[in-house]
Amino acid sequence: MTGMRNKPWASPLYVLYLAGAMAAMFAVYLWLAPGGHTAPQAQTEGELAIIPPKAMPVAPSVLRSSQGFGRIRVGIIAGHAGFDSGAVCDDGLTEVSVNTSIAGLVVNRLQREGIATDLLKEFDPRLEGYVATALVSIHADSCIYPEATGFKVASLEGSTNAANRSLVDCLTRHYAERTGLPFHEHSITYDMTQYHAFNEIAPLTAGAIIEVGFMLADRVFLTTQPELAADGITEGIQCFIREQRLQAQ
Repeated sequence: MTGMRNKPWASPLYVLYLAGAMAAMFAVYLWLAPGGHTAPQAQTEGELAIIPPKAMPVAPSVLRSSQGFGRIRVGIIAGHAGFDSGAVCDDGLTEVSVNTSIAGLVVNRLQREGIATDLLKEFDPRLEGYVATALVSIHADSCIYPEATGFKVASLEGSTNAANRSLVDCLTRHYAERTGLPFHEHSITYDMTQYHAFNEIAPLTAGAIIEVGFMLADRVFLTTQPELAADGITEGIQCFIREQRLQAQ
């Protein structure tokens, strides 16, 4: 018995001390080990770390097939607005006044349908790289041809964007149906097929220019029924949007 008392590890107090130390070390191990107290924090940080970065904006012309009307964007140019008067008749009727009246009505109609629409000037700074589902520039023809009547629509000649053709077709069909005016194909000019805005907008933005009528033979229609002209253009744009959605399905 005397020999046992001379060995400290045999003391009951020492055994209790050793057991307590081991228990404390085990508790620390559990605290730091995976799945312990810090695991939820590590998991949360891991989840945040793998959240993909926010996608870069994509042109509405690319996304249009899966979006509602409210997320589609259309640009409407009031021809000659902010630049000059355009064609001028002998009695003072100006092309820009005709264009502006119809363009404003088209913008209002599209916006009422929930379509985001920009009213643009002839050389609007926003045209540079403009990204939209469609861009339509509204013009009127001159007063120098007494017998000429009708409208015409064109897009960028030589363009590889197939949507341009679809936009032209929709505008042509619906404008003719709504207004009753004939298509004046033979007076489409270089200034229409190489219209400056076509080379400024983003490549995926479909673009078209429409001459809504001649300011002499069609002047009564243009000045007293701009709502009818606006209806034809609006319906043509809506037709284009529908067709693009169908093609993307």
